[in-house]
Amino acid sequence: MAANSFDERASARMEQLSPIEREVTRFFQANREEVLVASASSLAAKIGTSDATVVRTVQTLGYSGLGELRRQLADEIRSDLSPASRLERTLGTVGDALEQALQSTLAIHVQAIEDLRRNVSPSLFARAVDKIKDARRVVIFGIGPSAAIADYFAVQLRRFGFDCITVTNTGLLIADDLIRIRRGDLVIILAYSRVYLELRALLDRIDDTHAKAILLTDTLGAALRNRVEMVLPVARGRVDSFSMHTATMAMVEALLVGIATAGPKDVIDSLRELNRLRAMVAGDNVELGRVRARKRTRAASGRKGATRNSGNKARGRRIQSKGA
Repeated sequence: MAANSFDERASARMEQLSPIEREVTRFFQANREEVLVASASSLAAKIGTSDATVVRTVQTLGYSGLGELRRQLADEIRSDLSPASRLERTLGTVGDALEQALQSTLAIHVQAIEDLRRNVSPSLFARAVDKIKDARRVVIFGIGPSAAIADYFAVQLRRFGFDCITVTNTGLLIADDLIRIRRGDLVIILAYSRVYLELRALLDRIDDTHAKAILLTDTLGAALRNRVEMVLPVARGRVDSFSMHTATMAMVEALLVGIATAGPKDVIDSLRELNRLRAMVAGDNVELGRVRARKRTRAASGRKGATRNSGNKARGRRIQSKGA
């Protein structure tokens, strides 16, 4: 273990801490991933103390603030985080039981959603929705597995009527993506664990063009907070285990629903135009499900009405026939 690691600091100063500060420190040790993304008030609520106590504990441990503690925890966690080591740690927890693999994974997903609910306040979420809704154009960055999420997010935003592009290339090819970023763009960044070369180039391009940015991340909020407009804390399961993207997808889809809620007419009009264009290719009327359901209901009612009218006419003819 490196000198002056978090555990070493905690051990060296444990006697100086009050009982509640020791409790806070033990929580930090047992929940490092949460410390990386949660605010002082969120941590305090979970521990059962005040945010002032959380901050005081951090300072007693020798850190200038929560940001410095997060940076050290992130560095320590990243020290051995190859995909193979992540999976090995996950399998070490799960063992060789398939049922445990299912239950353990579901528990991680549930926890990720609960963390998201706790760490993203309604006001923070509303700010993010407003920034996306008001953007001249949206650019979504994600590489590796996050590229698929970036592409999905972009497809849905384009269907909603937004001008949207993605930055998903790596190496030299990312230059072809970066050159498209312009003043007035809003860049949504899906980035985790470390500031790799492509992310650094993206941040520099955002600075050069005076674009704006929203960062979705687990460990990079403290390091990059001054480079972006806002940070949405989104964890990928346990930071030292197999990466899982439930919370990222939940955040993306919550933003989509939020955007539709904030401007329903524009979104519905765009989706109806999409369906009209689909019909030109499909040769069939590919309408919104609700519209199609209403039409089917009206058609069924019409058929029932026609059947009743036909039956009434038939009965009328029989009565006339008997009268004759």
